[in-house]
Amino acid sequence: MFRLPNTGNGSHLSDYSPVAALNGSASPGLGWIENEIGSRGPAEPTAGPSWNGAGGRWRLWPLRLLLWATLLIIAFRGVTAIIFNQGTTLRADGTTAAGATTAQFPVTLGDAYAMAFGQVYLNFSPATQAQREQQLAAFVPASVAAANPDLGWNGAGQLSLQSEQVAGITVSDPTHAVVALLASVNGQLMELGVPVVASGGGVVIPGEPAWLPAPQRIAPPAAASPGSDPVAQRELMAELPGFFQAYAAGDSTALRQYEAPGVTLAGLDGALTFGSIASLQVPPGGATRQITVTVIWQVPGAAESGVTELTAAYTARLTELQSGKWYVNEISAVTEAVEAK
Repeated sequence: MFRLPNTGNGSHLSDYSPVAALNGSASPGLGWIENEIGSRGPAEPTAGPSWNGAGGRWRLWPLRLLLWATLLIIAFRGVTAIIFNQGTTLRADGTTAAGATTAQFPVTLGDAYAMAFGQVYLNFSPATQAQREQQLAAFVPASVAAANPDLGWNGAGQLSLQSEQVAGITVSDPTHAVVALLASVNGQLMELGVPVVASGGGVVIPGEPAWLPAPQRIAPPAAASPGSDPVAQRELMAELPGFFQAYAAGDSTALRQYEAPGVTLAGLDGALTFGSIASLQVPPGGATRQITVTVIWQVPGAAESGVTELTAAYTARLTELQSGKWYVNEISAVTEAVEAK
C-alpha cells in the first residue's frame, strides 16, 4: 500500500472521488469544492501567459486552418475543371490542349473507316451503279441507304479515284468527328470531309460528305545565299562523283573511304546509277560544311530505248579531316529550292 500526498488542509485525496469511490465513500459535493478554493487563497502569478485553461486546444487551430485551405483548393479546382472542360476540343490523338486524356473519340478507327468509305464514294460509273449502292449501304444508316442510295450522285458521268490519305481529323466530342481525306480524283487534287459517328465500338457515316478545296499552294520563303567557297567547291567536284557512284550501288566497301569516323551510310542498293552532278553549293566556313548538291540519276531498265534520268537535290554535312579530303557525316533531302549553277 502507498499513501497519497497530503492536500495541505489535513484531508487526503483518498477521501474523495475517484479514490473515495473505490473505498466505498461518497464523492464530495459542490460545497466542498467552493470551500477548497476559498481556503487556498488567490493564485500566485506565473512568469508568463498560461494556456492551461484552454486544455491544449490552441494547438488544433493550425490543423483546422490547413484542413479548410485544402478543402477550398479542392473545391476551386473542381469548379474550374467543370467550367473549362465544357469547351474543350479533342485533338486527333484524343487529348485536350493541356494533354489530359478525356473520353476519347476512336481516331484510328474513324480514319480507317473514312478511308474505306472514300474508296467507294469517290469511284462511280453508270456501269457499276448498283454495286456502288450496295457498297455504300454498308457505311450509312439503313434510313439513308433507302432514301439516298447514291449519296447525291445523279447516276451520270464517271469519277475515278487515283489516291487518297487522311489529311486530318476534327473531333467535336467523344462520338462525333469529321475526317478530311486528301485525294486525287480524275487527276485533280481535292479534300473530302467525311462525317463519322462512333459509339460503343461501332461507327457509321451519318450522311453525305462534303467536297472541299485542296490545300492552298504557297510560295516558299526566299533562302538567303551564304556565298560560295571556290576552293572547297573544286575539291568536292572532284570527290563527289566517286561518292555518289558508291552511294547508288550501296557498296559498303567503296563507301567506307568517304564516311566520317563512326558513320555508316546505307546507299541505294543499285536502284539508280550515277549520271553527273548538275550543281553544287559549298558555303564558306571551317572544317565542317553543310553543302547542297543536285545529282542527275539514271534509272536502269526504265525505258526500252534511251536513258531515263531523274534529278534529285541533297544536302550533306561534310568534314575535312585532312587538307582537300572531305568525309560525309550525313546526307538527306533539301528543305529549300536549289538554284542551278
